Amino acid sequence: MYRIYSAPAGAEDIPPLERDRLLHKDVADMDEAIGWAAHMSRTGHAVLLIEGDDGTSLGAGEIASALRQRMS
Repeated sequence: MYRIYSAPAGAEDIPPLERDRLLHKDVADMDEAIGWAAHMSRTGHAVLLIEGDDGTSLGAGEIASALRQRMS
């Protein structure tokens, strides 16, 4: 299971204590997580973090890189 945390455009970071209050979506696998991040990016939202139950943690920069690779 992966959780994708998003915020309004321009947001830069998620303080750890605020994660529970932010919007997030749960998905089954990383491909779906990156797909949701792409959707959120296209609609003008910032995707700040993808966390997985397996210990995976992608920050905003890593997500942006994955989205660029997906587009090429």
